[in-house]
Amino acid sequence: MAAEYQEPDWKVVDYQPYCLDERVQDPSRQRPLWIRGPRPDRIELGNHFVCLGAAQTFGRFCPRPFPNILEERLGLRMLNISHGGAGPLFFCLQNEALLEHLNQARFVVVQVMSARSESNSLFESQGVGHYRKREDGRYLGCDQAFEELLRTKPRSFVSGIVEETRRSWLSSYETLLSAIHVPKILLWFSTRTPDYQQGWSRLEALFGAYPQLVTAGMMSRLREMGDHYVECTSLRGLPQPLIDRFTGKRTTVQDPWTSAPWKENWYYPSPEMHEDAADALEPICRAVAAQSGGGRVAEARCGTSS
Repeated sequence: MAAEYQEPDWKVVDYQPYCLDERVQDPSRQRPLWIRGPRPDRIELGNHFVCLGAAQTFGRFCPRPFPNILEERLGLRMLNISHGGAGPLFFCLQNEALLEHLNQARFVVVQVMSARSESNSLFESQGVGHYRKREDGRYLGCDQAFEELLRTKPRSFVSGIVEETRRSWLSSYETLLSAIHVPKILLWFSTRTPDYQQGWSRLEALFGAYPQLVTAGMMSRLREMGDHYVECTSLRGLPQPLIDRFTGKRTTVQDPWTSAPWKENWYYPSPEMHEDAADALEPICRAVAAQSGGGRVAEARCGTSS
């Protein structure tokens, strides 16, 4: 998604996208995966770390996302391997070349990603925010798919599909995390805590804030799959004014995925939130980087709202 964000967001941020490795494929587009730069001049085996995730890890609208901040603070090279809309399935559909990049790192920060990008018995996903309907092959966005279900199906039916999707999410994470053999730091990065009150009256109530559909119960199981856990819940800096980096004035951004232009960023983590995430991650990342072997370190949390 690095290349796809680059054109619409050019006035706000230069993401410096580059191809990670011709062998590493973007399964949603069937072409080599491009990731956010800047491209490191070199990567030495075991002397770098990887941040793996969706648009929150990528840092849309953010000049210095948390992976870059950590790189500066830790003095280690970094790969920001992320894709807008990605769930864990996206990285499970990759080939062995991706695992080479992950398992050659000193550690991997794995973002807790949305569950709405997972497959279920009705919809097939390629790991991002759109589906192919199994019944007729129709393609539709995951929001549209669940809105249709809420409008046309009884709650018991929708509940069953939701639970299938959540089980698929956990299964994808189990597959992904079990294939990463270096220390894994799970990162919860959201405007909410994992515990939310699910509703059925509208899509937003069903999904909850990002990561959509993920509950405290799911997180309890997921945390057992990682080596360390960091929780950063923050609203600091939202909404974020979008500033033209050439003129210094406010601007708007129009992309192909939303009907209305972005007059301000109200969805993706703000630069201030990325600072909060880096602050929460730094102590554990520093400790893990210094360790020669296994062992657990303390969990970390941050929680800011202004």
